[in-house]
Amino acid sequence: MADFVKVGGLGDVSASLPRALRKSHDVRVLIPGYREVLSHAHDLEFVSHLPGKADVPSCDLARFDTADGLPIYVVVHAGLFERNGSPYLNPNGQDWEDNDIRFALLGLAAAEMAVGAGDPDWRPQIVHANDWPAALAPAYLAWRGARVPTVFTVHNLAYQGVFQRETMGRLGIPDQAFQINGVEFYDKLSFMKAGVFYASHVTTVSESYAREITSAESGCGLDGLLRTRAAEGRLSGILNGIDEQWDPRSEPSLFQNFEAGDWAGKRRNSSALRKHFGLAVSRGPLFAVVSRLVEQKGIDLIVESAEDIVAAGGQMVITGTGERKLESDVRSLVERHPGQVAAHIGFDESEAKNVYAGSDFLLMPSRFEPCGLSQMYAQRFGSLPIAHRVGGLADSIQDGVNGFLFQKPSASSFRGALVRAFGIFGAKARLNTMRHSAMRRAAGWQDACSGYELVYARSIGNS
Repeated sequence: MADFVKVGGLGDVSASLPRALRKSHDVRVLIPGYREVLSHAHDLEFVSHLPGKADVPSCDLARFDTADGLPIYVVVHAGLFERNGSPYLNPNGQDWEDNDIRFALLGLAAAEMAVGAGDPDWRPQIVHANDWPAALAPAYLAWRGARVPTVFTVHNLAYQGVFQRETMGRLGIPDQAFQINGVEFYDKLSFMKAGVFYASHVTTVSESYAREITSAESGCGLDGLLRTRAAEGRLSGILNGIDEQWDPRSEPSLFQNFEAGDWAGKRRNSSALRKHFGLAVSRGPLFAVVSRLVEQKGIDLIVESAEDIVAAGGQMVITGTGERKLESDVRSLVERHPGQVAAHIGFDESEAKNVYAGSDFLLMPSRFEPCGLSQMYAQRFGSLPIAHRVGGLADSIQDGVNGFLFQKPSASSFRGALVRAFGIFGAKARLNTMRHSAMRRAAGWQDACSGYELVYARSIGNS
């Protein structure tokens, strides 16, 4: 959850969606007691002690409220969650060896809350679990015969939480659940499959991705089950929104605030961004990358195409972290093109906002992209995304209107879109029309909230 600790877009969604739904619903968040969470937890109140199951230990359940009043419940277990590293990885970048126990505890705690064993003053009508770390919540409820409706959202099907069969006993999973109609996945245990199989309704984060994951090509081995859920009317795609606070008119970190039509203000941000990153003064286009540096994001395609960008008079700013090889490739690219390509291997949200505000184009040649948020942030700040026509990118970008789409995740297809972007940059009236369309695109959470409300109502009605 971005308020405390963030790994990818799920952190943004977990912070924004509950707040958007709070306008008409009593929404509360359950999160593990990571150090980063507890350090923000002022006036932490211990609510109850929750039982364990098999090797999944008991834990304390605590609560605090954010500054704007959003209730946060915390699964408190120092041995499992108060660690250095990220929520999922140790300081060496490897999966925590006990991730099965850690996230089974999260799912079990959610199930206990749902049946009334958590907060004596509050009990949910519905549980909404997000991605594999929370996926056992619907399963634990089903295994105990609880008729509590559940919604499970797939944010990225490629990360499934797969463990050895032997972990079944450790987690208290009944033997009969280890079958194709259950948690079995190629003779292993899949948390993701458990969420998809046992939830009342499955959602994912764009309409296009909901279709794509029912295919063998994009279904990551779960396409058959997902096709069944789609045929049952129990699979929906709901495009994420972005936080309204991402606004170039009021963002305090920008060199200069600006709005649609104030292109002089945007140019001043471009000049400031070039100076910040040590780029040469230029009248050419400035391309940006704000991304995890992983294969999924097509970073190799960006590195391969950088020579063409620089040769045509463009410059590039890259910010993000990820796979060591790709980080090394980016550093090498900077060394080959000093003054024309710059990078920050790391992530700072204020810096990212300045990159969006100062760049002309955002590069997103992702091989797959369930939703994507960077393209929406870029549009809000007048930077036109150049993206592969896939998943949420296809749903949020109108080709030639508020960005550019290309058909295949290949260097040649990507370069074709880059050529089009250079052409538009040279036609200022057309460029400014596209910028205006991008900045005015509705990207808030209202439509997504309406979609989730329909799913919640249907799930509650069918329970």
